[in-house]
Amino acid sequence: MTSDGTRAVHAGLPTVHPGGPFGNNPVFASTFHMSGDPEGPYQYGRYANPTWVALEEAVGELEGADAASTVTFASGMAAVSGALLALAEPGATVVLPSDGYPATRAVGDHLAARGVTVRVAPTAADAQATALRGADLVWLETPSNPGLDVCDIARLCELAHAEGALVAVDNTLATPLGQNPLALGADLSVASGTKALTGHSDILLGYVACADRAVADRVRGWRTMTGGIPGPMEAWLAHRSLATLHLRVDRQAANALALATWLRGRAEVGDVRHPGLADDQAHAVASRQMRRYGCVVAFTLPGREHAERFLDALRLTAVATSFGATHSMAERRGRWPGDDVPAGFIRFSVGCEDTEDLIADVAQALDAALAHRA
Repeated sequence: MTSDGTRAVHAGLPTVHPGGPFGNNPVFASTFHMSGDPEGPYQYGRYANPTWVALEEAVGELEGADAASTVTFASGMAAVSGALLALAEPGATVVLPSDGYPATRAVGDHLAARGVTVRVAPTAADAQATALRGADLVWLETPSNPGLDVCDIARLCELAHAEGALVAVDNTLATPLGQNPLALGADLSVASGTKALTGHSDILLGYVACADRAVADRVRGWRTMTGGIPGPMEAWLAHRSLATLHLRVDRQAANALALATWLRGRAEVGDVRHPGLADDQAHAVASRQMRRYGCVVAFTLPGREHAERFLDALRLTAVATSFGATHSMAERRGRWPGDDVPAGFIRFSVGCEDTEDLIADVAQALDAALAHRA
C-alpha cells in the first residue's frame, strides 16, 4: 500500500483473526501482571501501554519510521522539549529557527541555562546554513509557524550531517501526508498531534519519529523518566482520527489555496502567504518537498484595531489559538509574546467547510471591518 489515503486508513490496525476486534481499543492500566524478572513490553504504565504502541506503529508508518522508532508524548511541546532536552547535552551546540514557534525557542533558553550553545537563524532562504559549523543538533520548522516560510530540508540535512549534527524537523503544519522529513534525510520528525493529525480540537498529543532506533531510545528514555506520557484515551482517539486524515488535509489544503487566492483581490489585505500560491516566495522549494501545502493562510490587515474588528465579525470562523481542525479558526498572532509579526497579522487555519461559505464569511467580516472604520 503506497497511497496516502490507504495508508492512513489502515495504519496500525490489529492483525486480523476470527472473533478479534476490528480496531484497537484503549487499554486503561497503570499496572501489568509480571512474575519473576522484568520482561515483556508491558511492565508498568509509565513505561509502555498497548494503546500507545498501536498509535506509534500507525504514525511511524505515515512518517516512514517504525513503531520502535516512534515515541508519542502527552502534548506537542512535550515532544519538542523531550527531543531537544534528551539529545542536547551540556557543551553541545544547537541551531534553532529564529522565526519558529515561540515555545520551541523558549526551550532553547532552558538549553542555554544548562550549558548548551544555542544559535538562531531564520527559515527563509536556508539561512540556518550559516549557523551549522560545529553543530550537534539542528532544528528546522518548515513551513514555519506563523510566517509560512520554507527551507530546503534535503539540502540542510546534507550540510548538517557533514558537521556531524542530527537534524530534527517540526512537521506539525505539513503533517506526514504533506511531507516526510525522514525521507528527505532528517533524523527526527517531530509534531504536535494536537493540530491536523487529530484534527478535532479535543486532544493534546505529540510525537517524535526517528530514523534511528538508538536515537528513539534516548527520546523514549527521557519520556519514561519525566513521565510525559499520553493517556490511553487520547492515544486511541488520535489513532481513530488518522483514518480521515487524508480527507481532512485534502479539503483543508484546497480551501486554503482558494482563500489565499481570493484574499489577493482585497485592497486592504497585505502580504498574503500560503506555500501553495504559485508566486509565493516559498512555493519553489515547497513544491519539491511537499505533497500538500497545509491549511494555514497568513495575511496582514491595517493595524490591530482593524484586525480585531475583522475577527469579531467572523461567523463561521472561530477566534482561537490553534490550527488544523475540521473547523476554521483565526487569530491576531501579535497578541502573543514571541511572535515578531505586524500588529494586524492574521493566522487563519482553514477548515473543511464548503469553500463558498468560508469565503463568504471572510468577505462579510472584511466588509464589516472596513465599514466600521469609515
